[in-house]
Amino acid sequence: MANTPDRVTRVAADLMDSAAAEGARQSRSAKQQLDHWARVGRAVSSQQTAARRRVEAALTGGLELRELSVEEGAVFNAEIAAAVEENLAGSRYGTLLAERGITTVALDDNGDIVEHRPDGSSVVLPTKRRAPRRRKASAAPTR
Repeated sequence: MANTPDRVTRVAADLMDSAAAEGARQSRSAKQQLDHWARVGRAVSSQQTAARRRVEAALTGGLELRELSVEEGAVFNAEIAAAVEENLAGSRYGTLLAERGITTVALDDNGDIVEHRPDGSSVVLPTKRRAPRRRKASAAPTR
């Protein structure tokens, strides 16, 4: 394989984190792991085998999921998971809901609950801290 120069690109943070963790197990850098996954994915995606056609038929609704083999089902699930992640990454549900006048809540980086209002304002909601529970006194005498 020819050694071609790399191009600068952006990678989703969750993929980079996963690549770093898996790369460490495989003695690869995060970049090397991403390259490996991309090459494996390219090879799998380019296969026009009967199994691949069956997975594509299931993805388009032309084949019942129960008709897939275990291996085909794993590829189907991976395709669906990737599509969901790609769509979520580009979605703007908060903006859409605000345009409809709906208030939403989300956790911020500190773990606080933040209320996002349709007018564009937001407020951190107070949290009620529970007092520590008291232990019940033991019925048995202590010595």
